[in-house]
Amino acid sequence: MSHEALIIGPDTLDDAGVYRLDENTGLVQTLDFFPPVVDDPLWFGRIAAANALSDVYAMGGRVLTVMNIVCFPPKLPMALLGQILRGGAEKILEAGAALAGGHSVRDEEIKYGLSVTGIVHPERIISNARARPGDLLVLTKPLGMGAISTALKKGEPLDRGLVERACAVMATLNRGASEAAILAGVCTATDVTGFGLMGHARGIAQASGVTLEFQAADLPLFEQALELAERNFISGAAAKTRLFLGERAQVAAAVPFALQQLVFDAETSGGLLICVAAARASELLAELRRRGTPCAAVVGRVLERDREVRVRLT
Repeated sequence: MSHEALIIGPDTLDDAGVYRLDENTGLVQTLDFFPPVVDDPLWFGRIAAANALSDVYAMGGRVLTVMNIVCFPPKLPMALLGQILRGGAEKILEAGAALAGGHSVRDEEIKYGLSVTGIVHPERIISNARARPGDLLVLTKPLGMGAISTALKKGEPLDRGLVERACAVMATLNRGASEAAILAGVCTATDVTGFGLMGHARGIAQASGVTLEFQAADLPLFEQALELAERNFISGAAAKTRLFLGERAQVAAAVPFALQQLVFDAETSGGLLICVAAARASELLAELRRRGTPCAAVVGRVLERDREVRVRLT
């Protein structure tokens, strides 16, 4: 079902939809929510909110309003929910957004997230569909959050400092990364979340008709993530994404299996994967570092489409 005012819909596998209000304004709409990925309710609220807000930033937009989405078991204390909402409120405030309300339902499992509305100029949308051969690929957060959260869910005793640092990365807004991308003239990017690096890269590759090639040695990994992957602390999403991509994903035999797992595994509130013209890559990297993004790493390049291969790890 299409509409003449819908500039960006589901066809390009973008992070949010964009509806044209007038020649200067596009309405960006998205929502996201999930069950706890860490034990601390305050951190969970921050991470879930940052994750939902990220979709607007991935489109090059500015967040205007949000609404809370809550599923909560009636048997649990309301103070716990208060902590989750407090964490979310901190990120909403940091984003400069207005909390317009929300909706809650009784459920056996806690879930929290946001419905988010933003704006973007129709001529300055950052979309999946505009990557060009010769572009460089830049990543703004390290990989491995899926391994960290899976280890926590399985009761693996992790160093408290490590967990705090991981939570801080997951809760970092992609606002600065988006602003840097806009200044560098970027027109293609996506955020790396539930479908992992390879899954979200495939979205760009399919929409743009290109192949994305990653260099394994250049991928930034969060501390201990590779070790946890070697011990099989990987979510079920890794195998599902790899199976779904099939021949559209190609991995060199020399890449260690644990690293292969990490690039297919779900990321929790990951960074932006940005396609930038090679001539402006240095400008983008400088802007990312100036804004203090968790990382600013060139991890690959965009190539002409190679038969059925859409994403490649070498």
